[in-house]
Amino acid sequence: MTEQLFGGWMKSIQVEMEVALVKFLPPVTQKPVRLHEAMHYAVLDGGKRVRPLLVHAAGALFDADAAELARAAAAVEMIHAYSLVHDDMPCMDDDALRRGKPTVHVKYDEACALLVGDALQSQAFEILADGGLDATRQLAMLRLLAKASGSLGMCGGQAIDLASVGLTLSLEELEQMHTLKTGALLRVSVLLGALAGKSLSENEIAALDQYSSAIGLAFQVVDDVLDATADSATLGKTAGKDAADNKPTYVSILGLEQSQALAEKLRADAYRALEQFGDKARRLRELADLIVQRKA
Repeated sequence: MTEQLFGGWMKSIQVEMEVALVKFLPPVTQKPVRLHEAMHYAVLDGGKRVRPLLVHAAGALFDADAAELARAAAAVEMIHAYSLVHDDMPCMDDDALRRGKPTVHVKYDEACALLVGDALQSQAFEILADGGLDATRQLAMLRLLAKASGSLGMCGGQAIDLASVGLTLSLEELEQMHTLKTGALLRVSVLLGALAGKSLSENEIAALDQYSSAIGLAFQVVDDVLDATADSATLGKTAGKDAADNKPTYVSILGLEQSQALAEKLRADAYRALEQFGDKARRLRELADLIVQRKA
């Protein structure tokens, strides 16, 4: 029964997210038409929308306004989509498949893909800045998203990842890389959702940080496990690419069984971090389950 309820909630957010993203993107009929078409192609009809789900689940802790959550979720999803567009380009990970579709530089061209990423990044901050919250919280949310996206967040993690190809990393170094590359946007999703409801106490921020850290690492551990065990059709992207590119992963360092055990430990850590929020954190706990138990 709980799984059905969660599944229905998740589907409703995913559907709402598609509508919100169309609303917040420039229309495809507006010039430059090809760039706007490619932006829609990159963002719409794809992915599990984990980050928007986290925004909405965290917003439920403090009864945040639905319109403000949709805005925050769209902003963080556009940052995520831009990162994928750039990540797939030949100068980065050079991949031809994303979410079961040709990557943007394959469907269009490299110059267009570069501009799509740039434009989506700018669009994200415009969306978030147009919210109706008080100025203090609005500015805090903009600052958090900027930091999570930059050299001390996602971009920094990607830089470390590219510099680590062919190297042997310690478990601590691998964790640092993924805390930035994957974890930063997951953390900011949780914080943006919570801030859409109220200003946060230090204790609330600490608890949400502990939760975000646990699920952020779990997300990457499971990604590495799936990359080693699932096929491309299941994943919607090229399977086995990390091993083929000689990239350090949790599986290459810990092995498959220990990596799976680590993901379960991190799920338990996420649960503990949410204890003070009681039943209002139910969706966040269910998302921790989704992240660890997913098959794609």
